Amino acid sequence: MPVPKRKRSRTRRDKRFANKGIQVKALTSCQNCKTPLMPHSACRSCGFYKGAKVMDVKNDRSVKRAQVRQAKQAAQKEQAPAADQE
Repeated sequence: MPVPKRKRSRTRRDKRFANKGIQVKALTSCQNCKTPLMPHSACRSCGFYKGAKVMDVKNDRSVKRAQVRQAKQAAQKEQAPAADQE
């Protein structure tokens, strides 16, 4: 009858059972934009949680930055003709 030549280490033995506890995560969809997300968490694409806007997302910040930039440029254009007249 065949017998193992060497003892299997505990780590080598336990590697077989390492993935036994892994379970499939439940996903829900965002009520606002319908993207999949983890339950009880705010949506990263639109920033809504339970139908209310709770955080600014990257797109919101870029739109706000563009508006600030345009306001600065408009202010500079107004100041430039005033400097030429003096």
